[in-house]
Parts: sequence; structure tokens; C-alpha cells
Amino acid sequence: MVRERGPYGLRIIPIRCYVDDMPVYRRAFVPGGTFFFTLVTEGRARFLCDERSRACLRAAFAETRRRWPFTIDAIVLLLNHLHTLWTLPEDDADFSTRWSYLKSRFTRSWLRCGGAEQPVGASRRKNRRRGNWQRRFWEHAIRDERDFERHCDYIHYNPVKHEVASCPHAWPYSTFEKWVAQGVYGRDWQCSCARWPTEPLQFDDLDETAME
Repeated sequence: MVRERGPYGLRIIPIRCYVDDMPVYRRAFVPGGTFFFTLVTEGRARFLCDERSRACLRAAFAETRRRWPFTIDAIVLLLNHLHTLWTLPEDDADFSTRWSYLKSRFTRSWLRCGGAEQPVGASRRKNRRRGNWQRRFWEHAIRDERDFERHCDYIHYNPVKHEVASCPHAWPYSTFEKWVAQGVYGRDWQCSCARWPTEPLQFDDLDETAME
């Protein structure tokens, strides 16, 4: 296992493995790694950018990070899903516990403040699963600095991709302005405020089908 540090200070731990020259896909176990995640609402319900939802989500993230620390490198909220990059502590790879607690904490707060949930089947009711989040989430272990950069771009371009904003800076529910302040992006990155639109970004090298 090789550890490296790129110019962003990321801990990069390659974990790709092959059997008979074919890639083996499995849930990543990378202590101290950086991960890209996608979390989707149940039934693609469009509530995540609601003011009450955002307040519940902030509280859920804060309490989860208090119990099990991690760094949120980047995040974007869309109406029915979110994408985020996390870096875990060096001796820790348990993102599943974090997500399970975060989803549960959000759901309790959301229902208490009058938020709705989607209908669920008998098996989910039997296992006391509520109708706010899809049961599973998508995760990807970041391989290197370029992989981090591409997923960070994907996160901040996502509102434009889904046509809910004309430019990354026009969408308030992401960490784009944080990265602008750090000098990583110019505020006019992929901006179409001029008279002509920018060429859409393509992410053919990323597994967008799994992420969306």
C-alpha cells in the first residue's frame, strides 16, 4: 500500500485490483483515504434545497462529524441528490457508519419539523427504514490528484449539468465559492454570463451513470 501527498495535501492510496486482467469492484476500504459519494433521495423526491431540509442536513453533518470526524472537501446539493468529497482520518475507513448515522439523524429532524417522506414497502417498514433516502449510496475511492480534480469539477459543475443554474457561481448550495476564495477556481469558471454560452464540460472518463 503506497501513500502519497499531492499539492492539495491529499492522502492518495491506490486500491484498484484485477483478477484475470478484469477489474474487481468492491466497497472501498481505504483508511485515511479521500472518497467521492452520491446520495439520492427516496423516489427522487425534490426537497433537499428546501430551507428546512438544509437546516436539518447542516445539523446532521455537524453531529456526525462531532462523533466521527472527517473533512468535507467539496459538496453540492441538488433538489433530489447530493455529491460530496470526504477525507477520513488516517486510521479510519468507516464511512458507512457515518452515512448511516447522518441519514438517520436527518430523517428524525426532518420529520419532526413537518417534512414529508415517500411511501415505502412492507420490507422497509419491517426493518424500520423511512422514506427519505435511497437505501444505498455510491462511493468511489479517489486514486490520485487528477481524479480528485475531476470529481471536484464534477461536483461544482453539477447544477449546470442538471440545468438548475446557468453558471457554477449562480448556484448557492455548493462549496464553489469556498474554492474560489482559495484561488483554485476563478469566479468566472464555466461562466455563461457573457453573451455567448461556454462549451459544456464532459466527464466521459467518470462513471456518471453510477453517480446519478
